[in-house]
Amino acid sequence: MTRISNDKEDYFTYDSAVPSAFTRFVVESSGQLKQYVWGRNFTSWTLFWTRPTQQCQVYAFCGVASICNLQDEPLCVCIDGFGPKHQRDWDLGDHSGGCVRKTPLNCTNNAVGEVDKFRTLPNMQYPSNPESWPSGNLQECESLCLANCSCDAFAYDNGCLIWRRDHMFNLQQLLEAERVGKDIHVRVASSEIPSIEVGSGFLTLSAAGLLLLVILWRRSNNASAAAAADDKYEPRDDNSLSFFNYKELKTATKNFSEKLGEGGFGAVYKGTLLNSTLIAVKQLKSLQQSEKQFMAEVKTIGTIQHINLVRLRGFSVESSKRFLVYEYMPNGSLESLLFHQTTATTLSWRFRYQIAAGSARGLAYLHEDCRDCIIHCDIKPDNILLDSEYNPKVADLGLAKIFGREFSRVLTTMRGTRGYLAPEWISGEAITPKADVFSYGMLLCEIISGRRNTDSSEVDSYFPFELASAVSRGGDVASLLDDKLEGNADMEEVGRACRVACWCIQDNEKDRPTMRQVVQILDGVCEVNTPAVPRFLERYAEGSSAATMNYLQGMSSSKE
Repeated sequence: MTRISNDKEDYFTYDSAVPSAFTRFVVESSGQLKQYVWGRNFTSWTLFWTRPTQQCQVYAFCGVASICNLQDEPLCVCIDGFGPKHQRDWDLGDHSGGCVRKTPLNCTNNAVGEVDKFRTLPNMQYPSNPESWPSGNLQECESLCLANCSCDAFAYDNGCLIWRRDHMFNLQQLLEAERVGKDIHVRVASSEIPSIEVGSGFLTLSAAGLLLLVILWRRSNNASAAAAADDKYEPRDDNSLSFFNYKELKTATKNFSEKLGEGGFGAVYKGTLLNSTLIAVKQLKSLQQSEKQFMAEVKTIGTIQHINLVRLRGFSVESSKRFLVYEYMPNGSLESLLFHQTTATTLSWRFRYQIAAGSARGLAYLHEDCRDCIIHCDIKPDNILLDSEYNPKVADLGLAKIFGREFSRVLTTMRGTRGYLAPEWISGEAITPKADVFSYGMLLCEIISGRRNTDSSEVDSYFPFELASAVSRGGDVASLLDDKLEGNADMEEVGRACRVACWCIQDNEKDRPTMRQVVQILDGVCEVNTPAVPRFLERYAEGSSAATMNYLQGMSSSKE
């Protein structure tokens, strides 16, 4: 990438690293920058990359006083008490004009009793650019906002935040299941929230009656839950899937309060069933499948059982909500152990090699031993989970099948995924199990080095290039090993892993081994000769540093 900047113009030029593919960048009317690719056998330009990844992240996309909600159509809705400023534009899908109040505020009449009120919007992402005012609690913050006619909304979050008139941009409704948002209180005229006047005697009787109903309901609910607990939550011997309703998962996860992680498919939460079994609950987002299609695909995935694959325990489907319930992995992901641990807890070579071999077995099972070949399409350290004994289990298997046509979009919007994509994802060739082999090779590079493939800004320090160069010339593989291991490793295993990694990332998929062959090589059952340096790495080494590293960090980086 080269930047041209002078008195008359300012622009970037890009050099394509894949000669058989063309690419173009477009700033669309949506406000998003999109990269399109045209490769061999393409019939049209294909969307490959988008920034911002979500429409709601485009600044002021919905205009002022409007809520953006990715789960609804249309995306933009006016806050209650507001209406479109330009109705015709709004009807045509242009929401940038935002919304205006239906009823003017009573700020100037507060002294005679017409006090403005606040409508609470729960689980929201705050609008941009709030002002911070000194306040000790929620009530003080509300009073400060009421006393200032220019204050349109406030929130109390370890301090008083306020938004002035016409400054409420980028207000976003978050998923109910995530519950990671905050309450914001929007100022409206008192007439927008009519009061209900009732006699004190009636109010007392109503409150007493309501309390009695709540007590009876809780007793009944607790008794039913206790009676059904063993039957509903007991692990089944036949490995069949369990169906959970949304309320059960909400209870198990304590209202989705402990998030384990989040990727392009959705967020994952820790949960505990009534029999104390730990689970991981993944909420799938942006899924367009019908309930019938979803259940059919999930049941197919549920039949897949292997020691190196994360077990699917059950699922939930209610209206637009889709959840998958997995066994819980107490040692988290390989990504966290490789890149976020201290020296005192460095993952030993013995465990690294065990993880590499076990992950390969899980993939070989998906590719060759299932009734239908399953291509994972998203192999990376985040999707290698570890049980209590550090045995690896491949996660998210089958999600490419569930997401169908939307999967390529999910891949290119997930943080880190592009660091492991095979060249055929860009060139437009058919995706086969060998795409997983390439991703596995990139994963193996990081297992060996203990660092992300593109921690360096120089081509010569790009670890896959270092590894391939050292292997091809028969160099000392000990120098490739993670420094934190201080040389404590079986060098025969290290050399074997380096050769396998280099074979896996060859340009032509026909030159890559199958995952079954990878398992055999790592197990020492068969030998493998010295591979050549992949051609795409040679081209990078010969090219300009700026253009090369720009592309490496686009296709082969674990940090978008």
